[in-house]
Amino acid sequence: MNVAVLLLLGLGLLEAEGRCFFNRTQEHCVCYNLSQENLGSIIQCLPASVVEFSGGDLERYIAFPISDLDPSTIEMLGSLVIKKIIFSDLLVPEILLARVLRFFSYTNVEELVFESCIFEGRGNWDEMAGQHLPILSLHFHNVTSAPLTGREWDFSRLRRWLETLQELAVTGSHVTSLPCDIGRVFRALHSLDMAQNSLGDESLMPAFCKGAFPQLQVLSLQRNNVTSYHSVCKSVQLLPELQHLDLSQNKLMADPSSSCQWPVSLRIFNLSDTGLNEVLTPLPPSLEVLDMSCNHLHAVDISLSSLKKLFLSQNMLQAVPSIRNYPMLDTLQLDNNLITELPWDEVKLLGHLQDVAAAGNPYNCSCSGAGGLQALAGMGHLGQGWPQNYMCHSPPRYQGRLVKDVPVSVLQCNSAAVIAPVCIAFALLGMAGAIYLVRSRSRLVRPCHRV
Repeated sequence: MNVAVLLLLGLGLLEAEGRCFFNRTQEHCVCYNLSQENLGSIIQCLPASVVEFSGGDLERYIAFPISDLDPSTIEMLGSLVIKKIIFSDLLVPEILLARVLRFFSYTNVEELVFESCIFEGRGNWDEMAGQHLPILSLHFHNVTSAPLTGREWDFSRLRRWLETLQELAVTGSHVTSLPCDIGRVFRALHSLDMAQNSLGDESLMPAFCKGAFPQLQVLSLQRNNVTSYHSVCKSVQLLPELQHLDLSQNKLMADPSSSCQWPVSLRIFNLSDTGLNEVLTPLPPSLEVLDMSCNHLHAVDISLSSLKKLFLSQNMLQAVPSIRNYPMLDTLQLDNNLITELPWDEVKLLGHLQDVAAAGNPYNCSCSGAGGLQALAGMGHLGQGWPQNYMCHSPPRYQGRLVKDVPVSVLQCNSAAVIAPVCIAFALLGMAGAIYLVRSRSRLVRPCHRV
């Protein structure tokens, strides 16, 4: 019985005061304040696919005796449909976690999440040596634990499991370094999220050393202490499968004396909110998605033949980048800049461009300015914000009016196109009249005949 209780504790299946709440629609069960005293209401969580356990102190269970599971317990665990377990607001003795984690091999749990937890002490991970777990996704957010440096031996004990892990997130946890040998354990990892930590330029090169994260495709370094654009470039050069890199909310600076070649596999690049005054170079040559929104860019003069989506909202652009430089572009976002007119002549020639967002700009509602926007809207290419967020800033007679309400008829916008044909028509009529008069007079005047 003690083994079963400890296993349920390790799985988070203990609950105090019968406070478990099961949402059948979402198949999500939440229990509050873990304890051993009451196991009754946990039964209602058994049909859930997601179980969340919030609050409690597991320190009291450190001395719990552990032995191998009996066949009936193993069968019970294998029958559970739980796929995801969330632990939040818990004090977790690492030695207890190390003793219990191996029992997850009998379950179908694929995702394990720790939120706002404190990991206390150091565990003995020898019992996990050679142990495989079904968990493919591991998330830590706002957790406190011992530094990762010097813990390579612990990770080596977990190698058989960690080398099959596919997703790892350690966010908001004040991580300052990621040792090279730890990265080499994650052989199959394709997504690594290290957002909202304290990683700096000097810690990136060791983290992504040769042999570390060989299958990594998605890397988020959002909101860290990264400043050197070229240091990041050099650090990720050894990630041959990298496709998506997020550097947003760092304060980046270029190093003119350095050059670097990004991985040729890189397709999605997020440089939003990085304090850019100019476009940093070089950019990955095969980019398909580039986000440079929320910066201080005054101009964007780059050419990317493979680019499909370009996000430039909330900058200081006074003109739209030359769309001819992006022949494959299908999405362009320019909200909240200083743009007065869209280059309609370029836009209508780019057949791939289907989604344009350009709200919140101070538009000059001359005929060409308003006409281009109205034409885009008529084709269904203007996204969210039309028409209420497209306002005229000039000329004075249209200031404050919606762009959609500006008259752009041919008579009002191109009087020459109307006057010229009218003048020609009058001229032709005049010529016709003159010819008619000449012919009429010739019939009235008869020649004199001598008798």
